[in-house]
Amino acid sequence: MNIGDASDRSGLPAKTIRYYEDIGLLKPGRAENGYRDYSSSDVHRLKFLQRSRSLGFSVEECRQLLSLYGDTARESADVKAMAEVKLGEVDRKIAELIELRGVLQHLVHNCHGDARPDCPILDDLSGKAPRDPSPAEAAEHSSPSKH
Repeated sequence: MNIGDASDRSGLPAKTIRYYEDIGLLKPGRAENGYRDYSSSDVHRLKFLQRSRSLGFSVEECRQLLSLYGDTARESADVKAMAEVKLGEVDRKIAELIELRGVLQHLVHNCHGDARPDCPILDDLSGKAPRDPSPAEAAEHSSPSKH
């Protein structure tokens, strides 16, 4: 099958398929006319790569996973170890995102979002300490009619 058919069947763009070939993750045959000739096995390999990448595995990790997949003498412990490392990375990213969310929530909550020029979000981004409101500003924001 040609690259268009392989793309349709695998769900990957032709450009990605060519990239995987360029870096040695895929080695399709060649038809008599010199064009790439993808087999069902190549499409299966492409789907494997797509799923692996969607789970966050790097190209090099995908290379290792493909090697393990093709090795009938492999130990599942090797595959599990790779997945556990990836899970740890995902957990660290989630923790970082939760912390980032908390900081952004705090900044958004403390920004007046009005016509005044002072902005605690910009102050934080620039490294400035937030300015304490003047007594008049503090009274204005604590007034029940303003909420």
